[in-house]
Amino acid sequence: MEEKKPLVCASTKKCGGCQYQGTAYEEQLKKKQKHVQSLLNKFGKVNPIIGMKEPYFYRNKVHAVFDRDRKGNIISGIYEAKSHRVVPIEKCLIEDEKSQEIIRTIRGMLKSFKIRTYDEDSGYGLLRHVLVRRGFASGEIMVVLVVASPVFPSKNNFVKALRKVHPEITTVVLNVNDRHTSMVLGDRDIVIYGKGFIRDTLCGRTFRISPGSFYQVNPVQTEVLYGKAVEYAGLTGNERVIDAYCGIGTIGIIASAKAKEVIGVELNPDAVRDARINTRENKIQNVQIRQGDAGAFMEAMAETGEHADVVFMDPPRAGSDEKFMASLLKLNPKKVIYISCNPETMARDLNYLTKKGYGVKKIQPVDMFCFCDHVEVICELVRK
Repeated sequence: MEEKKPLVCASTKKCGGCQYQGTAYEEQLKKKQKHVQSLLNKFGKVNPIIGMKEPYFYRNKVHAVFDRDRKGNIISGIYEAKSHRVVPIEKCLIEDEKSQEIIRTIRGMLKSFKIRTYDEDSGYGLLRHVLVRRGFASGEIMVVLVVASPVFPSKNNFVKALRKVHPEITTVVLNVNDRHTSMVLGDRDIVIYGKGFIRDTLCGRTFRISPGSFYQVNPVQTEVLYGKAVEYAGLTGNERVIDAYCGIGTIGIIASAKAKEVIGVELNPDAVRDARINTRENKIQNVQIRQGDAGAFMEAMAETGEHADVVFMDPPRAGSDEKFMASLLKLNPKKVIYISCNPETMARDLNYLTKKGYGVKKIQPVDMFCFCDHVEVICELVRK
């Protein structure tokens, strides 16, 4: 790979979001490889990290917080690291360019529509955040206006004016967040234009994405990640597979073509609804989605004498808890494919699983978050 001079970000010192800003991409990959090796080498050989051809503007989900500067001008950007000060961002080098354009357009419209930005200290104002999600394969775009109250003045005219500049927007949703919280989204969605969701294609399957759905932010590398995960599962068409923490069903639906049966388990009711719709829309007969705790579900399976051949687990950054892993051991699948966005917690969990009868066969890092210090890792564990 020919080494290109890295693009320079104007906000790097204040923002702190990209820890590797200004570092050549090849160098970033070397550092991440070294980091993963230092944590996971004791379990087995760590394969070379899979990087991106084009490591810029890869994020399909762009979030901006709105505020005013000292002169009273409306600004949009992100919170400064470890604070609630808003750093104005004009152009981010890792976020989708079209989504950033839309955010700049919205910022420019607020004054003429007399829409006040929300003030966290006083609790006054309306617009808190804007979230834009774009399907890279489908081209569909969702704009989520996170507001402190469901009353949005001239909302139809606002959408009309926004779509005049950006006709590619396919849906606009008001998300009501009236709580004093650092969480971006509230619980209530009001669709003011379009269907209230977008669709995107991943590994040949179509997925429906709602405002709060978890969907990997780097679709190019997600195809690499999930392709490797399914390859490591070594499915022959006879296996019963569990997709724990299944979200909107992505891994399970992708794996279903090579498995006999897939059961996806997910706690979040919105994600469960999307996952069920996704199985229907992809015309898949061998996937069932269950709502509930994946650990409790596997324990119940084990108690009734049921089995699973492969378990895919993709836990949050905190990793898995011992309760979940104890349930996994009770079910005793032949193979576990562990996908992690945090090699530190993965190392802790592998420590536990390797002492309880599983051996690590393959470890594969994938660079999903270029310029950031996160790294995704897939591990194939086999029952000894």
